Amino acid sequence: MRWIRRQEMRKEYEVVHEILNECANNQMRDVFFEEVEIDDLEQYIRSRHKDQYVSLEREDLADGSVIYHVNTSGMLQRYTFTEI
Repeated sequence: MRWIRRQEMRKEYEVVHEILNECANNQMRDVFFEEVEIDDLEQYIRSRHKDQYVSLEREDLADGSVIYHVNTSGMLQRYTFTEI
């Protein structure tokens, strides 16, 4: 019964993960796309960076998307979650 409730709480998201490049001569960024079922957005991010200190800032957009600005030991990253 518990497993069924947990499954019902999961939502499907398109996740855009950007790793920002701060090198002066390289303005390109690494961008990754995936579709995943998630029940806790913050826990999803923390699970991707298990062995690092992670600082998170959440931004909720009017269209329902959620952006997390992430700092992992000085490396800036951004996760954008859009419900499918």
